[in-house]
Amino acid sequence: MQDSIFIIFIAFGCIWLLMGVTGWIVFLKSEGEEIRIGKWGLIVAVPIIIPIVFALIIGVLYR
Repeated sequence: MQDSIFIIFIAFGCIWLLMGVTGWIVFLKSEGEEIRIGKWGLIVAVPIIIPIVFALIIGVLYR
């Protein structure tokens, strides 16, 4: 029962992330822009994603 607050926190974080990405995509589509993820997008995204995945794996292993 003590872990339930963390599950709620992570769920709301995922919901906010999905809403942000969806809003960004809708904004770009309304301006007529192409949605492309190039080399610079990966340079920004990979250092953000790797620590998050690493932290989640550590959380599962030490649970």
